[in-house]
Amino acid sequence: MKRAKKTKKVTAKKSTNKAKNLAIGTGGSIAVEKCQVCNSKDLKSILFLGYLPPVNTMPAVGTQPKEQPSYPAEMLQCEKCQLVQIGCVVDPEILFPPSYPYTSGTTKILRENFAELYREVMSLYPLTPKDLVVDVGSNDGTLLSNFHLGGHKVLGIEPTNAGKIARKNGIDTMTAFFNKKAAKAAVAKKGKASIVTAANVFAHIEDVHSIVEGIASMLKDDGIFISESHYLVSLLETVQYDTIYHEHLRYYSVTALKYLLESHGLEIIHVKKIPTHGGSVRVYAAKKGKRTVRPTVQQVLNAEKTQISEGSLRRFRDKVVQSKTGLHALLNDIKKRGEKVYAVGAPSRASTLINYVGLDDGIIDCVLEIQGSYKIGKYVPGTTIPVLEESKLVTDQPAYALLLSWHIASELIPKLTAKGFRGKFIVPLPNPRIVSSATEVSHVEAAAA
Repeated sequence: MKRAKKTKKVTAKKSTNKAKNLAIGTGGSIAVEKCQVCNSKDLKSILFLGYLPPVNTMPAVGTQPKEQPSYPAEMLQCEKCQLVQIGCVVDPEILFPPSYPYTSGTTKILRENFAELYREVMSLYPLTPKDLVVDVGSNDGTLLSNFHLGGHKVLGIEPTNAGKIARKNGIDTMTAFFNKKAAKAAVAKKGKASIVTAANVFAHIEDVHSIVEGIASMLKDDGIFISESHYLVSLLETVQYDTIYHEHLRYYSVTALKYLLESHGLEIIHVKKIPTHGGSVRVYAAKKGKRTVRPTVQQVLNAEKTQISEGSLRRFRDKVVQSKTGLHALLNDIKKRGEKVYAVGAPSRASTLINYVGLDDGIIDCVLEIQGSYKIGKYVPGTTIPVLEESKLVTDQPAYALLLSWHIASELIPKLTAKGFRGKFIVPLPNPRIVSSATEVSHVEAAAA
């Protein structure tokens, strides 16, 4: 694969850098040499995973392999504000094309999470039918559907074709990449919002200061911003290196989020850990002094002082290497016996695991997805491993099913067993192992949450 040879320097500025945006618009990448939040040059390398292809570059099965770009995937920590971030920013038009294959409504845990979010909002900060809820990066409208059915005004902002699904379901959705211009258009269209949400996208958008400014501009004076992001502490504790890819520009701790939000006059008022994506954090913020700060905030900040340290980061790096070599050893024994391995699930994180570990179609025959997935009939990025329909697992009965959505293994295993799969399961992280039932992995998922 072709590596992205020319990378340009990026600095974190609160206003849009036209030269920077022009460089990204050419389809290249930008090397992060200053912190995306505080502009400090004091960045420390935590982990380098090599050069990875964009996770949504998936050629059709049967097409001849050809040159593809790949970009350096390095995890950096800022010594000043403690933000953990990726070391290379890739053109968002490459990462989030109109044909972006992910839809949040296909994942049970996300549907349940967004329903729980609505219940929590109504319990802590009750809304009326006149209140507007805006979702940044609204995808297929799964989050907003809960507020819509609750009788509240809603508006989604989504750059990909997933927004068409939302509109078909009655969720008013603007087609746009989120920025201050989109925020201004949203206010002109619907007025100021009581709630603005950004679920699993707040870490994905470049020029984070402009994004926070845009979000703040959409809020009423007592409005609340709710973000959900993959939680750095969970990532470290359960060795989730597979979530390191170029869509994820930042890996948030509450400590780093506090620094970012306070620089824009917002303060964190409530924090809750949630189980999505192998362990995430839901953070409520409001304009300073407008809402009561709940005890949960300081509790989490105190815990992070020991959970995120030089020692914990070093141990994480060591465990990543051990996990990679352990998975190779496990698969080597299986292939020596001439047994087949099919993988199950093709989330974006699977691309990182497959490419970093160095798996190919000689080790994994195929990756299986549920019927209706946009990824069926495509190759896993950077490989010629085909993504096929899930029923093949039952008809072919391979000896092993490698669970690439390992963070929901306890949900997947009973379903696959009930459908008729009689083989065993490989859970690749945090410690590669072979299991026969969901009870053998449930304690790991509890730790991740």
